[in-house]
Amino acid sequence: MTNSDNHSKIKIDAKDLQLLALLQDNGRMSVSELAQRVNLSDTPCIRRITKLQQAGYIRGYHARLNAQQLGFHVTVYALIKLQQNSAQAADNFESQVDGFLAVQECAVITGEYDYLLKIIAKDLGDYEHFVKHTLGGLAEIAAIDSTVVLKQRFSRWQLPL
Repeated sequence: MTNSDNHSKIKIDAKDLQLLALLQDNGRMSVSELAQRVNLSDTPCIRRITKLQQAGYIRGYHARLNAQQLGFHVTVYALIKLQQNSAQAADNFESQVDGFLAVQECAVITGEYDYLLKIIAKDLGDYEHFVKHTLGGLAEIAAIDSTVVLKQRFSRWQLPL
């Protein structure tokens, strides 16, 4: 269950969308500055932000770190095929992969493969070790097909509000 599954939908308006756009661009912006930018006073601005958080529109506030600067020079997209298509196999796989910090994203996909993983590693040897000794050790996996990113041109994290 995702975080947004725990929350009820609320109707949002243009001011809410403005707040969301500003916050996703700079989550450290002060309430006073946010309020000024959307033409509200501080108290109604705080109420709106709280409402958006409680409804699940805002999932959190994070520092976006530079993976390369921290020594993670390899990004790999791995296509995973499970041994069997059962809820139990999927649940087992997902719960185990959730514990692997090298796996940055895990998506259930359609087609020949069952999952697409985004994996980071310090170098190719680090990735090979991860596949052979961690990911490849999962009994649920029938096949792993890896694609190494040669150069990341851009990566968007902001939603087009």
